[in-house]
Amino acid sequence: MGAVVGQQHGAVGAREVTREVHDLEPLQRTRHRHSFFPDRGFCLLCPFPKRRASGFCQRSVVGTAQEIVVSAEANGVATVTLDRPGKRNAVSLAMWRRLAETFSELGSRNDVRVVILTGAGGNFCAGADISEFSTVRADSRSGRIYEAANESASIAVRDCRKPTIAAISGYGMGGGCALALACDLRVGDATTRMGIPAARLGVVYGELDCALLQRQVGLANAKRVLYTGRAFDAKDCAAMGLLDIVAPDTALAGARALAAEMAGNAPLSLAGSKVVLEALAAGAVSERHAEIAAVIEGSMNSEDYREGARAFLEKRKPAFTGR
Repeated sequence: MGAVVGQQHGAVGAREVTREVHDLEPLQRTRHRHSFFPDRGFCLLCPFPKRRASGFCQRSVVGTAQEIVVSAEANGVATVTLDRPGKRNAVSLAMWRRLAETFSELGSRNDVRVVILTGAGGNFCAGADISEFSTVRADSRSGRIYEAANESASIAVRDCRKPTIAAISGYGMGGGCALALACDLRVGDATTRMGIPAARLGVVYGELDCALLQRQVGLANAKRVLYTGRAFDAKDCAAMGLLDIVAPDTALAGARALAAEMAGNAPLSLAGSKVVLEALAAGAVSERHAEIAAVIEGSMNSEDYREGARAFLEKRKPAFTGR
């Protein structure tokens, strides 16, 4: 079966690929099926060039459920989908870890220009999977391990080199709301409900998530979100700044339209602007001065800069390459 799949994709040495897969540990084998780009024919996390090129791991290692699904379009927009609709996409410990890996990998890919984070089945994310807390967060030690994985996911989303958009239909609660806040932009629709019910669970959110919340909505609204634990509708979310756009149809359709517009611009400009804006927001301009200077100089010396000028003078749409 594995050899047939490899041959269908024009891969050479499909039998060698089959052996590579079955030599992996179970966790490694499972990880690959969540990281395949079906439209491009590669796996984000495969260390093996043959299998990365053939897309073998997605089609040969079949699991009962795909909890993180990555897809890509020809325009450079990648979509990361939380695919656990039976639990409103509540995030497990394994998913927190996989999210961190996925966003780190996407941020380093030259063929990805914008990343959308969304959820399957009509909901974005109901938050952390509380049903597993008795095992993965049973005491202070396991709790620290869990929180480290949670925080690593938020940091990976926040620090992704590509612009990120959260497409939030239905519930975006708790950890789901925090993931959305880690994205650069948030698009909702009429069904959107967002909030952080930490006070109703006896939980105190950490510095990172509270900082992201306060930065987005201001101190008074951050207190309102945390003190009430309420699920706010799309209108209230937009008014306080939890949502940047309320799409007239679905959040994902709105996010895709926005992502397509952004992906048509110069990738170095997008990445450089993110560096400057994040440094300003964090009050870290002095510490990141060299990095800021490098992205500005890099853009001025780029082929895309010259292409943008030519396209403007020739009154045509520029064809940016990210170089």
